This record gives sequence, C-alpha cells and structure tokens, in this order.
Amino acid sequence: MRHVWLSRRHGIAPPRPHPLARSRVADRLNDALAFLWSRGLSPKPELDPDYLWRIGGEGFGEADEHGGRSPEDVADFRLRLELLCASLNAEARLNPLGLIMAYGQLTRAIRRRHALGRLWNDRPDLLETALAPPIAVVGQMRAGTTRVHRLLGADPKHCGTRFANSIDPLPRLPGWKRAKAGAALAIARTINPWLETLHPFGANRIDEELPWLAGALSPCAYEAQWHIPSYVAFSEERDAGPVYREFARILRTDAALEDDAGRPRVLKVPQFSEDLSALVAVLPDIRIVTTDRCNRRTLESSVSLVASQVAFQTDHGDLDAIRAEWSRKLALREERMDAALARFDGPRAEACFDALGKDWRAVMRGVYRDLGLTLDEAALTAMEAEQALSERGAHHAHRAQIKQFEPVA
Repeated sequence: MRHVWLSRRHGIAPPRPHPLARSRVADRLNDALAFLWSRGLSPKPELDPDYLWRIGGEGFGEADEHGGRSPEDVADFRLRLELLCASLNAEARLNPLGLIMAYGQLTRAIRRRHALGRLWNDRPDLLETALAPPIAVVGQMRAGTTRVHRLLGADPKHCGTRFANSIDPLPRLPGWKRAKAGAALAIARTINPWLETLHPFGANRIDEELPWLAGALSPCAYEAQWHIPSYVAFSEERDAGPVYREFARILRTDAALEDDAGRPRVLKVPQFSEDLSALVAVLPDIRIVTTDRCNRRTLESSVSLVASQVAFQTDHGDLDAIRAEWSRKLALREERMDAALARFDGPRAEACFDALGKDWRAVMRGVYRDLGLTLDEAALTAMEAEQALSERGAHHAHRAQIKQFEPVA
C-alpha cells in the first residue's frame, strides 16, 4: 500500500516536505508532553469515561446533567461518551498531543453540558424561545457551504452564529467571549499553520455550529481528527435525534441571549447532510439551500482537511486510509441527504460551487427566489463586503496545496 507518514518523527524523512506535514510547534509539544509524563512531572490524562465525567462535571450535580433534557437524551450522551472513549483507546493510536486534545475536548463537552443544564434549570423560558424559520445550508464539506452560509448571513434581515458563541453558547460578557475565542484561534493556528487555508476563521465572524453538535458527541468533529471507526459506525447506525434536540435547545438559547430570535438564523454544518432528517424533525419550518461540487474535487479537498488535523494527533497517519474512509463517508452523506430531501416539502434552493465562482450574485438571486425571500440593495451591499473579505482570505492557497497533496513512496 502506498503510505505517507504525516509526521517527521520517524527518523527517515520523506523524499520531499509534505505540504500538510505537521508543524515544528506540534512536534515540540509532543516531545515536551512525553518528557513530562515519562519523568512523572505531570499526570498523563486517561480517556476513561468515568474519569472524564468526574473531571468535567466537577462543581455540578445530577440536576445540572438533566436540566432541560429527557432521560433518553441523558442516557444517549452517557452511552456515546463510553463508546467514544473505547474507540479512542482501542483504535486512534494518539500521540501525546492527540491525547491531550482528546482529553480537553471531552472534558469541555461534559463541563459545558452541565453548565447548560444548570442554565436551563434556572431559566426554562430559554427553551421556549420562538424562532423565525431558519435557513440551513446543506452539503458536503469543501463544497461551497461556507461561502453560501456567509453570503446569506451577511443580509441584515438574517442572523448567524458567531464563532465565539459556537464554541461557548453560555451567557458571558461579549468582550470576554471574543477574547477567549481569539486566543483559542491563535493557539490552533500555531499548532496547525494550515488552518486558515482550510477554513477562514474570526472570533466574531459568522461560523458553523459544529461545536454544538460535537458537544452532544456527534462524531462530526471527532472523525475529522481521529481514527475512530467503531464509534463512527455506531453513530451512523444510531438515531441522531438526541444530538439534534440538544442542538435545538442551544439554538433557542443563543437566539434569546443574542436577541435575534425574530430574524431567520442561517445554519451550516456539513454533518447536516448526513442527519438532515433529524434536523428537520427539530426545526420543521426550516428552509434548505443545498450546494453541489464535483465529487473528485470535494473528496481531495476533504482529504487534505482531515489529514492536516490527523497529522499532529497521531504518528500513524495513513493517507490512503483517509482517502478511502472519506470516499465512503461522502457517498453515505450524499445518499442520506438525497433520501431526506425526497421527503422534504418545504422551501428549497440550490447553489452550484462552480456557478458561485463565475457569478455569485446570479446564484444568490436564484436562492432568494426559490426560498421566497427578498434580495434588496442592503443585502447585496452587505454581501459585497463579505465577498471582498473572502477574496482576501488565506484559503485560496488551499488550491495549491491540493495539487501537491499526494502520497510519497
């Protein structure tokens, strides 16, 4: 099998630098963590569900775990945590940095889940927030969903989820949220210097709600970082209803706290394509925009994104395996999305990736027409500003990276 090591820690360097090899910062962090653990200077974290639950739930009680949730949804989270930990321990082959990142992500998910439950116990009215019919951008990752999402979100008549709120939906001082999100992005960019070429971020920019799904232990964020096939298989076979009920609770909460429940929220996570039926079940008056792109180009772009995440969290990255898995994954998402759309009888529009590049205004006019919306001058002016910001983004360098992204002997 052709094989590429997504690491430079194996003694023999590849014949040429791989464009998505991990950064020197990531290597140094791996070495430092291994040294600290080997000398007993710092405890090595365990990916044990009971241990993670104890750490993440410190300071909270059972009432906070249940706040606003059904017993079935509580049980679903506990089961997901148990099986995700089992998959990580048996299959992921994480290096020290990967172990620390998994530990941090899971304990934060548990802590935030308890904090949200406490908030909903104190303010059950948040869960009753009436929402304007939202708009969901649905399609494969790397297929133009971010562009359509941000163009729609730029319209002053609409609203979107800010990155700072996506990673922390709890009520905080806005300035503190933005500062914390900015710091998190700075750390992420240092560890993964290709981050901005893969997805343009900003602490206060409209962004996808992926952290909300990940916080409910949807595999969406985790399968793009770790080799966890048994957990992915479990999730694909299991009803996603509990995950999306949590998503809807957070959405209503964020809308109330941001005082924008009266404006249509533009939503976007690539996982929607796999779980569209579950999304529609919790938001039945939703309007849908689908995006489309050449399958081969979508696959190669997806592979490069996943490989850049895998690179610094394991010393056993296999590019052929990543490509095979995401070829399967994209096909599954396409199949499930098509089946859900066949049953959907609400407003729906389409946006072609290539057409967006040629004339995005014409594409957006068609989207607005098909959704029954009005595209006015204020909306177009705001979209022009968003498009100009996008044109200056680092993500255009991703095309050059993909051309070089090939297995090495």
